[in-house]
Amino acid sequence: MRWQNAYICSNAFTVGGIKQLANQTLWFGLSNILGRFVSYLLTPILLYSFHAGEFGDISILFASAAFLNIIFTYGMETSYFRFNQVEDERKVFNTAFSSLLLTTLIFSLVLILQAQLLANMMKQNEHPDFVVWVIAIVALDTLAVLPFSKLRHAGRPKKFALIKLANILINVGLAAFFLLLCKPAQEAGTGSFLGGLYDPAIGTGYVFIAQLLASLITFALLFREWKDFRLTFDKKLFTELMIYSMPLVVVGFGGMINETIDRFMVLFRFSGTVQEARAANGIYSANYKLAILIVIFIQTFRMGAEPFFFKNASSENAKGTYARIMNLFVIACCFCYLCVVLYLDIWKHFMSVKKHPEYLQGLVVVPILMLSKIFLGIYYNLSIWYKLTNKNSTGAVITIVGALITLLVNYLLIPSLGFLACAWATVACYGTMMLMSYFMGQKHYPIPYEWKKVLGYIGLSVGLYLLHAVIRTNAQSIWLVHGTATLLMFIFTLIVLVREKEELNKVPLIKKLYRKR
Repeated sequence: MRWQNAYICSNAFTVGGIKQLANQTLWFGLSNILGRFVSYLLTPILLYSFHAGEFGDISILFASAAFLNIIFTYGMETSYFRFNQVEDERKVFNTAFSSLLLTTLIFSLVLILQAQLLANMMKQNEHPDFVVWVIAIVALDTLAVLPFSKLRHAGRPKKFALIKLANILINVGLAAFFLLLCKPAQEAGTGSFLGGLYDPAIGTGYVFIAQLLASLITFALLFREWKDFRLTFDKKLFTELMIYSMPLVVVGFGGMINETIDRFMVLFRFSGTVQEARAANGIYSANYKLAILIVIFIQTFRMGAEPFFFKNASSENAKGTYARIMNLFVIACCFCYLCVVLYLDIWKHFMSVKKHPEYLQGLVVVPILMLSKIFLGIYYNLSIWYKLTNKNSTGAVITIVGALITLLVNYLLIPSLGFLACAWATVACYGTMMLMSYFMGQKHYPIPYEWKKVLGYIGLSVGLYLLHAVIRTNAQSIWLVHGTATLLMFIFTLIVLVREKEELNKVPLIKKLYRKR
């Protein structure tokens, strides 16, 4: 009752708080939205240029980079934000960056010396050089983490956005140059200048060369953020940073297991030849990309939400604000979900299905994967309780449980279900983590979430998709399929506008719509 009263009486704060979060999310997320969209344009380029097996190889190497990012950064970004609240920012930055610099050099050297072994493990025996390039990319990206965090902490979203976008544009631009201009010129055999720039022996390696150059330029563009850095250690602060961040490493590593381990398990558990497993991995990875809209929104939200949650934790009605943010977040996720699953007949063309029709086999996993991403987004919202209460070890336990579920489901079902098992494993994993975080969080940091409303929107979205799937299966006209999809989107929008009228009336642009009605 106490929190219910605070929820009602402190409306002014929650409205201002949500506006503040929306502003931060808009600016700091702008680069993420545009960057991810531009980066997504790289997907059809790769799918057009390479068959499923080759795309599977690319996915495995980037999945490895995701694991390495967790090890190389070991939670220092979140620790930087946390300790800036109680310590001098310069001291925190110097200590954290000194740690990252030294460990990055050590980790990189050790891995580069084992490049051939790592290439063998990923079934890419002929390309240890690709492994070295990926390690270099991870090293540069690691050293850019704290400078980017410094921009977020200082409230400099424009520079943050411009540099992030520059990274993506350089990466995509170079990849497009090599694969769409140089590669066809070389294959034409005319001896042109562009053709001479492309070596078929490198092939998929040009994807990593493009990313490596982009990461190098990005670190250079962050010069002002790290130029005043001094290699110094505050031993006491360093110890506190490590104590706080170590559970986050487990959380991050477990998260990467949940996100990427399925690529490796398809490669080793698929009931077929190595070539068939590589192709299945490529098909699954290509369709995984169609979940990009929800992933973009979730990551954009986190970009603004994490600093916001920390800064407003001591406010009078922080918990009421968090609950209202959850409602709006789930509604936005459901819109993203419907925008993709109701229009799959359009989105599938991003996979160059005319040239490589094998990618169509994986469309069945898209709705399942997107549902799992909604659960993941809810979990990210819920996870604030253990970060604010310094119970990161509990978050680590939750993530480990999720990782074990991912490993178990994939191990048991991939031989019989193929990559479909991977999709269901993500639902089981993130659904379990979501429930665990909620029930444990309500004991330590109770927040008045409106769970009936949240689950209602998710259930409605899935129901509309299933209804449309039946219509799509039996419809004779593509116009009927798209028309029905648009009608179902309208129905969902209307339901939200009616049920959330009081909340949405506080948003200036939407308020005008209610007045017109």
